[in-house]
Amino acid sequence: MERDPRRWVILGVICLAQLVVLLDNTVLNVAIPVLTKDLSATTADIQWMVNAYALVQSGLLLTAGSVADRYGRKLMLMTGLVLFGIGSTSAALAQSSGQLIAARAGMGIGGALLATTTLAVIMQVFDEDERARAIALWGAVSSLGFAGGPLIGGVLLEHFWWGSIFLINIPVALIGLAAVSRLVPETKNPQGDRPDILGAVLSTLGMVAVVYAIISGPEHGWSSARVLVPVVVGVIALFAFARWELHVPYPMLDMSFFRSRRFNGAIAGGLLVALGMAGSLFLLTQHLQLVLGYDALQAGLRTAPLALMIVGLNLAGIGAKLLTKLGAARAIALGMTLLAVGLATVAVLGSGDDAGYGGMLVGLIVMGSGIAVAMPAMAVSIMSSIPPAKAGVGAGVQGTLTEFGGGLGVAVLGAILGSRFAALLPAGIGASGSLAAAQADAGDDPQLLEQVHDAFGDAVSTSQLIGAAAVFAGGLLAGCLLHLADRAAAAEEKAADPAEAPTNG
Repeated sequence: MERDPRRWVILGVICLAQLVVLLDNTVLNVAIPVLTKDLSATTADIQWMVNAYALVQSGLLLTAGSVADRYGRKLMLMTGLVLFGIGSTSAALAQSSGQLIAARAGMGIGGALLATTTLAVIMQVFDEDERARAIALWGAVSSLGFAGGPLIGGVLLEHFWWGSIFLINIPVALIGLAAVSRLVPETKNPQGDRPDILGAVLSTLGMVAVVYAIISGPEHGWSSARVLVPVVVGVIALFAFARWELHVPYPMLDMSFFRSRRFNGAIAGGLLVALGMAGSLFLLTQHLQLVLGYDALQAGLRTAPLALMIVGLNLAGIGAKLLTKLGAARAIALGMTLLAVGLATVAVLGSGDDAGYGGMLVGLIVMGSGIAVAMPAMAVSIMSSIPPAKAGVGAGVQGTLTEFGGGLGVAVLGAILGSRFAALLPAGIGASGSLAAAQADAGDDPQLLEQVHDAFGDAVSTSQLIGAAAVFAGGLLAGCLLHLADRAAAAEEKAADPAEAPTNG
């Protein structure tokens, strides 16, 4: 293909759009204390503010990719920028928790279109020789966006009100629209698969219902109807989704992919890496602000080593080099073990009022190293387990894993935090689900306030340790599945090649 002389400028525009999409996964974390105060938000409200964006986006990623292929990637990229800008404006002007949650869900629709079309455009603009370098830069920016949200949010909250974390998206959307309309060529496949609307509805309904139940558990009780009904609805919807995808002629997700051990290993690992990363950031920012007493900017700065480590190692190509040397199975197992060790280090060495920042810094550096090693191997494993003709679906699967795993991480670890905090509260303090409400119940009694504070700190540490255990188990599972897949593939290749067959004599 003839190289577009503007391709690197196009990549810059694409990366800018991808950056804001992923920033909005984590930028809200450092605003949790001020949102709790200004909007009277409960812990469940906060979790939905964080999760609404990720869940809607993850539910629509596969369909968004299919729509973009059929109707035009440039058109859907511009549509995504418009929807993202409108959602960001609505979020900045929200006057209640419900309004902010709804605006975040709207942003998730635009984010789904952006997340799928940015990578698709890169695949069209760059030839095979330059594509790997372009995707590596795209991946580094993606990691920066995901891990750098708390820092950028902290800087903005130091000088402006909480709505500023959404308003910064508007000039990016406008610049992106102008640049995309002038620079990006239109590509599409008019004969492509029809959008799987029912599949999108069923998958989104199933994921939202299950996560709603997890979020509601600590507040309403795990055996209450408000928890059990969504669980049943979610399981039924996800089962119906799987059955529909098996029989529909144009599936959103080809269920035959799950026959591949390599695909299943990459799926398990990717889901748990995203769970551990997003869930740990959700807990970490609360730990820094509500337990250790840092303000939003100080908390954001103290999470920066995680982002810098991921980006630095990505740009240096360390993950790619280790993937070549160790293979996908060992690279994923190593990366996820490092991530688990980092999470445990933060929980053990970074907890307590007198712990200082040193232990947490060590944990963040180890976490960043693990993510930088594991994520490239995950991407290669997923894409190599899917036929080249379905590469767009592979990208959608990877994006869905990241978004849903992140939302699930906030929900699961947040639920553990809420349950543990309620269990540790002293007698006479209502199990309201939020630190601010518990402190209000304690009044001016210094002894009760100290007990509430200690209970929250212990609950955060417990949640981080459970997250570390889940990530470590995921690393072992993913590594084993990928190792078995590699052995089976090698055996089949050897059996198919007569020259490799053993001889007697």
